[in-house]
Amino acid sequence: MSKERCAWVSEEPVYIAYHDKEWGNPVFGDDRYLFEMLTLEGAQAGLSWITILKRRENYRRAFDNFEPDVIADYSDEKIKALMQDEGIIRNRRKIESVIKNAKAFKQIQKEFGSFDHYVWGFVGREPIVNKWEKHEDVPAQTELSKQISKDLKKRGFSFVGPVICYSFMQAIGMINDHTANCFLSENKKDLRN
Repeated sequence: MSKERCAWVSEEPVYIAYHDKEWGNPVFGDDRYLFEMLTLEGAQAGLSWITILKRRENYRRAFDNFEPDVIADYSDEKIKALMQDEGIIRNRRKIESVIKNAKAFKQIQKEFGSFDHYVWGFVGREPIVNKWEKHEDVPAQTELSKQISKDLKKRGFSFVGPVICYSFMQAIGMINDHTANCFLSENKKDLRN
């Protein structure tokens, strides 16, 4: 018998793997991964998530495995090279935002000791577990995602609107939005393997 998943998951293997192994799982202490997810969520703006997931390895290659220290020092030549890279979304504003965000990310690390401490501080380091019945119940943004978006923008980030922030929160497990039917729902913990 196949496992039942959240309604947004298609039969694409990359989607299934992302849903089953990453989405909604709390990520602590891994700033590189947090930067990766923030970058990918920003890249997704106006596109489908599957479009980005299918290019994830290309993004890792193109953006030096999402190392903020390396990306913060990208030159104009590097931006030109990225604009020619067919493996990623070649949108200049999105590419430049990754560099801008890497610089802001480093500032947060300096101020808070890590981006992890900063972002998880918004929820007291405790994931929010929602009990949605169906996919349509899941919001696109919340007051908390608006608050985080506002704070990130104030700190110099771009492509971090409230909807992107909410998706980011789901991606890193700050929010668990697996719906009631899903085998990963908190209501069906006994079915996990």
